[in-house]
Amino acid sequence: MKFVTAVLHNEPFIGLLHEEKIIDLHKAEQEIFEITSFPKTLAECVALGDKFVQDVKQIVDKLKHAEGLESFVYTSSDVKILAPIPRPLKNIFCVGKNYREHAIEMGSEEDIPKHVMLFSKAPTSVIGHEQGIDPHSHITNELDYEGELAVIIGKKGKQINEDEAMNYVFGYTIVNDVTARNLQSQHKQFLLGKSLDTSCPIGPYIVHKSAISNPYDLSIKTKVNNEIRQDGHTKDMIFSIEHIISIISQGTTLEPGDIIATGTPAGVGKGFNPPKFLQPGDVVEIEVEGLGILRNQVII
Repeated sequence: MKFVTAVLHNEPFIGLLHEEKIIDLHKAEQEIFEITSFPKTLAECVALGDKFVQDVKQIVDKLKHAEGLESFVYTSSDVKILAPIPRPLKNIFCVGKNYREHAIEMGSEEDIPKHVMLFSKAPTSVIGHEQGIDPHSHITNELDYEGELAVIIGKKGKQINEDEAMNYVFGYTIVNDVTARNLQSQHKQFLLGKSLDTSCPIGPYIVHKSAISNPYDLSIKTKVNNEIRQDGHTKDMIFSIEHIISIISQGTTLEPGDIIATGTPAGVGKGFNPPKFLQPGDVVEIEVEGLGILRNQVII
């Protein structure tokens, strides 16, 4: 199941991408079952967990026999896709240097972490698929990309054991951890360089975990203007998703809708000699196997 937040006629709705069409779940539920039980936001739907997924499955089953589908089924060109969770309730959790070769390209083998390295991106940095990335040329000429697998938390938890961690995952999506390298370096902290407005493209949808049999068997590719820059694989993570969730939750409560970006493989712009930083007009495409393609252009 692939869940989206979309807009039609300036009205946002919760949708399901099904057979290349987008189903407005609120309208479908009303038409098919004559009820409206779904919350207004995808984050609230995620909090319902299995009940939400089972209710959506009933809608899909009924679609085979439903009439008047044109009232709640659209093509992708009919709607605008937003980030799945357009305004997270709190900062996005991000893991730094979770791929050996990326840690080396950013420094040396001494930079390979022995413990999970965490930072965050502000909710105001979030944009969706096909939305523009502001180059922020007045404060940086070192804008970089980082393609990442992201985890969506599905239920509240604290002090979560690793062997139980996957029970707290609702699904997966793609994050581009856009970074102003000069700010990251100047401030010796990551928040400013990672939290510029439009620096966190997310999407295009959330894929329910039932559709991803093994999150450690996914390729990650990032292209800039069709040139492959990153060609990695989730099997190369230093720290597992289970370990990351457990470490974060030891002293911080994880909640439904929380987003954890699990780190980026080698091939970021700063890792090249000379560096290949993003320029106005550049198109960044990140493809994570099974999760689609997240595409954004740097605004000219």
